[in-house]
Amino acid sequence: MTDETSGSTVPRRQLGRLLTQLREDASVSLDSAADGLDCSRQKVWRIEKGLVPVRVVDARAMCAMYRVPDEMTSIVAGLAKETRARGWWHSYGEVVPSWFSLYVGLESSAVLMRRYDSELIPGLLQTREYAAELFRRKNPTMSAEEREKLVEVRMQRQHVLVRRLPSAPTLKVVLSEAVLRRTIPDHQARAGQLRHLLDMTALPNLSLRVLPFTAGPPLASETGTFVLLDFPQAFGRASTEPTTVYLENITGALYLDKPAEVAAYDRVWADLETLAADEAASEKMIRAIIEERA
Repeated sequence: MTDETSGSTVPRRQLGRLLTQLREDASVSLDSAADGLDCSRQKVWRIEKGLVPVRVVDARAMCAMYRVPDEMTSIVAGLAKETRARGWWHSYGEVVPSWFSLYVGLESSAVLMRRYDSELIPGLLQTREYAAELFRRKNPTMSAEEREKLVEVRMQRQHVLVRRLPSAPTLKVVLSEAVLRRTIPDHQARAGQLRHLLDMTALPNLSLRVLPFTAGPPLASETGTFVLLDFPQAFGRASTEPTTVYLENITGALYLDKPAEVAAYDRVWADLETLAADEAASEKMIRAIIEERA
């Protein structure tokens, strides 16, 4: 694994923003910070962007350079330790690409996820059989062993919805009706997947709504599938992890957290909530589709 994926995602990003704030408060330039640490400017930049784990000795050296009080230095050192922790997904090796490893770390730390899917059942709600069918189609040349690892990662991710400590996040999902009607070769697996969706609606932290064809084109027609992730408040002066928009494509992913970007997707989500059927009507629609294909 590369440095970008070998540590804990959210503490890295929090520490990076905090160190940037402390450096700017001390009126120290990036070049001066690099000189003081006897390292490259690139290394300081990567630390501040949350791209790499941080050694406690480096974190303390930066605090000394920025004349940070002891109490804040302790907070910085504590975050530095957390940046070197490894998430459960690292045990699956290179089968989890670096761009997705970052997402799994964010997903594990979020308190609220709002997700719109236009084509497929989202990974957190997939059955093993449905996931296996998707990976067979997506990776036809991959060995059965590697595909099984991908399925296991997906199944392991789902534990986030039922964990006790920290509290499980709230997941709000809007699915296009097309997702429910899209067939896969294994019709039994498809029916089992739809029944699984109904079972998952029993979770108190899950809201599942369907965007019916009759609702007309939503603003999300221009965005496709996306996830909005919200995070808990951080300690000390470290700002909370900003709301992040996750957009995945066939070769990688985008992570958007600028206020204007988040605001744009907030508007799209508000439009989806206006157009989607309520939870009871959505469950009724899923049951009707199951009966149609029985």
